[in-house]
Amino acid sequence: MKELLCPAGNFEKMKAAILYGADAVYLASDMFGMRAAADNFTLEELEQATNYAHSKGVKLYVTVNTMPHTNEYERLKKYLLAYDRIGVDALIISDLGVFELARELIPKMEIHISTQASIVSSYTASAWHKMGAKRVVLARELSLDEINEIRKNTPRSLELECFIHGSMCISYSGRCLLSNYYTGRDANRGACAQPCRWNYKNAYPLSFAEEKRTQDELNIEEYKEGSFIMSSKDMCMIEHIPSLMESGIDSFKIEGRMKSAYYTAICANTYKMAINEYLKNPEEYRLNPLWLRELESVSHREYATGFYFDNPMENPQTVTQNGYLREKAYLCVATGRSDGEYSYFTQRNKISEGDVCEIITPGETGKRFIASDLMLENGEKIQSAPHPSMEFKMKVPYIVKEGDIVRSSER
Repeated sequence: MKELLCPAGNFEKMKAAILYGADAVYLASDMFGMRAAADNFTLEELEQATNYAHSKGVKLYVTVNTMPHTNEYERLKKYLLAYDRIGVDALIISDLGVFELARELIPKMEIHISTQASIVSSYTASAWHKMGAKRVVLARELSLDEINEIRKNTPRSLELECFIHGSMCISYSGRCLLSNYYTGRDANRGACAQPCRWNYKNAYPLSFAEEKRTQDELNIEEYKEGSFIMSSKDMCMIEHIPSLMESGIDSFKIEGRMKSAYYTAICANTYKMAINEYLKNPEEYRLNPLWLRELESVSHREYATGFYFDNPMENPQTVTQNGYLREKAYLCVATGRSDGEYSYFTQRNKISEGDVCEIITPGETGKRFIASDLMLENGEKIQSAPHPSMEFKMKVPYIVKEGDIVRSSER
């Protein structure tokens, strides 16, 4: 069975992921996680989150994927022991010292090796497994063929996890792609040409180039937010579910701990629908175009398929549009309460009488309706719900369940 693994930047996002189909969630405590800007969880909150996830039959993995300095290890020991006491299902680790300490202190804890470890071969994957890792999160730079080859050459007891949706990095320390792009020399295998140190000059009117490669101009346009010349497209694999399901991947991972609860819910819901549809009858599986429409409704850059099918030398997959394509407005969420024909909601963004809306429920794509008969609990009619987190009720021509999302829609 393939696992759908979803991000949980805070408790609200975790609940959204679980309600909309996650088999497992990953998150960080307030120390030692690679997404310091996310809300994250105190140890007390982590215990509550673990209990909640387990009550829903969902696994919870904690990221411990920073590279701590020596003076941080005493605090790390306390956190590792706390994770064990709380009963999280696995730790996601990238640093060898952290791995060794976890094996020593909490030997029964399941350990997954983070994508930060850049595992790109069956030899590396097997080495981690021999040291005690249960799962490896393969590097994003692998093609699907390479992933399947790794599966063939590693023990079946080793689980493989891969990202299937979300943001991609253009580069990170020690693993820059510029050398490969300009010269074909792979920095990841010791042949870096150090293009980061070359001299780049402005070209006319809105471009620049390396001084010895003037024919290879990089277009640049200035926006009020800045310039975006090294911004990669986002990964989206919804159109390739059969290839994923038939691959050697055990866990499908969605990126986005810093994205909204709406993003988490929509991505989880869409991929879960596609996976379930494939499992019903693989031979007759067809892509539902509404699934892609769902994923287009969340905040994202232009979509591509990452490294699964494309050679980055031939197709760098950098964006052609500035910034993010904005998500549809997340207007409100159903509380689960009802009053006759009326359902109660908690406001997330302003919703007004006559707005064209869609309601999202787990396992279904958006269903359109017109917002009407908005009221306060005391029956007072209102033209809009403008205040953050205010509760109100309105008529919706569908069965409404707790956690259902109402979003804006095109007219």
